[in-house]
Amino acid sequence: MVASPEVDAWFAALEHPLIEMMQRVREAILSADPRVDESIKWKSPTFAYKGNIASINPQARKHVSLMFHRGAEIPGEYPSLEGGGEVARYVRFLDPADVDAKSAELGAIVTAWCDAKDR
Repeated sequence: MVASPEVDAWFAALEHPLIEMMQRVREAILSADPRVDESIKWKSPTFAYKGNIASINPQARKHVSLMFHRGAEIPGEYPSLEGGGEVARYVRFLDPADVDAKSAELGAIVTAWCDAKDR
């Protein structure tokens, strides 16, 4: 996992009730695939590989919301991806145990994105 100093600084300045869960989601994404990098876009941590993959929504306060910008294009079936629109999908993490339970699937989603971009 290669963390961005820019994202480290963003988290250091953040006052949020779910900051620890956000950090765990971040770690799961960055450890899923070495091709992924991170930056701050739209005032939130955004993960990318040959395009934006997902962003953490810091406005959510009751759960951690991870928006997959072009989630409808990710190949495969992933039960945690929510949404039926033409483009975006979301994964919601309700508590630390939910982050743990969804980490493997989250990793598979990220790797599927990266693999699809390399085809």
